[in-house]
Amino acid sequence: MVEDNQIKAQVSPFAIREGEIKTFDGKDGYVSMNQIIHKINIGHITDIHFAILELVNEFEFITSRQIYQMLEIKGFEPKSQDKLNNKLEQLVKSKILTRYYFTSEEGKGIYRIYCLEKMGKYLLTSKEIECKWQQTDNVKPVPMIKKRLAGNQTLIAYLRKVKALDSYVVKPSLTAKTVGKTFKATGGAVKLTKNKKSIVFLFEVIRREQDWQKKLVDKMTMYKDFYENFVPGDSGYSSLPQLIFVCEDDKHTVETFKEIVKNKLEISKIKLYFTTDLRQNQETLENTLIEFRIDEETKKYKMYNVEVKLLGM
Repeated sequence: MVEDNQIKAQVSPFAIREGEIKTFDGKDGYVSMNQIIHKINIGHITDIHFAILELVNEFEFITSRQIYQMLEIKGFEPKSQDKLNNKLEQLVKSKILTRYYFTSEEGKGIYRIYCLEKMGKYLLTSKEIECKWQQTDNVKPVPMIKKRLAGNQTLIAYLRKVKALDSYVVKPSLTAKTVGKTFKATGGAVKLTKNKKSIVFLFEVIRREQDWQKKLVDKMTMYKDFYENFVPGDSGYSSLPQLIFVCEDDKHTVETFKEIVKNKLEISKIKLYFTTDLRQNQETLENTLIEFRIDEETKKYKMYNVEVKLLGM
C-alpha cells in the first residue's frame, strides 16, 4: 500500500470534478444465500471477509485503500493491497458488496468505492449486527459520497497518527434545539484524551458542489443553534465539541470562511478551525489546522496555521 507521505497529488481525489458521474462496477445476475453459505462452509469466505463487511456497513461508502488501513487498525493483516482487492472481488461476485467508480471529463477515477449489497445486509443481520442499509442508499449523489470518503480519510488519519485518540464515531448526530432538527456532522467525530482531559473534534466536510454556499449556510445555521444554546449533556456531549471544516484545498478554506462571515454565522462560543483533504497525508497532524484571525496591521482576516501538540504521535 502507498503510504500517505508518498502521495504526490496536487488535487484531492475527493474534490468535486465538473460533470462527474458515478458508474456501476459491480456484478449483475442472481446469487442465492445457499451459494454464499456453501462458500462460508468451505472456507472461501472467512473472518477477514466479515471484518471487511462490517467496515463497509460502518462507513457506508469506502475505498479499498481505506478498507486496508482500517483492517490494520482493527488488528487484521491484509498482507497487500492486491490480496485485499481479490477478497473484495469475491465479495462483489457474491453480491455481498457492490462497487462504483467516478467518471468525469478528465477520465475514469483512480479508485473504486465499495458499499453494501442485499446479501451483505442478510449476513450482518444473521450475526445480529445492526445494519440500516437500504438499496436506495446506493443511489446517493456524487457529492454526498465524496463527503463521506473525505470524512473517512480524516478519521483514519487521526486513528493512525494521533496518540491521544480515544474513540471515533462515523456519523455523529446533533440537535438544533430551537428548530427541533437532528443533523449529522458529515465527516464524523474523534474523542481525544490526554492526562484524563478529553475533547471531541467534529468534522464537517465541505465540497464545491452545486449551490454549496447555500448548503453551507443552511448547515451553519443548525450548528450555530446547537452551539449557542448548548448545555452539558446536549447530544451526549459533556462539553462543547470543537468544530473543524474539511475543505477541498487551502483556497476553499478561504471561500468557506468568507461565506460564514458574510452571512454572520460565526459561533461566539468556539473558534472555527479548518483543514483540507491533502493535509491529512502529513506525517504528523500537529500543523494541519488553519485559523482565520484579524491581522493587526491590515485589519483584515488572514490565514494562520495552528500548531496543536495534542495531535502529535
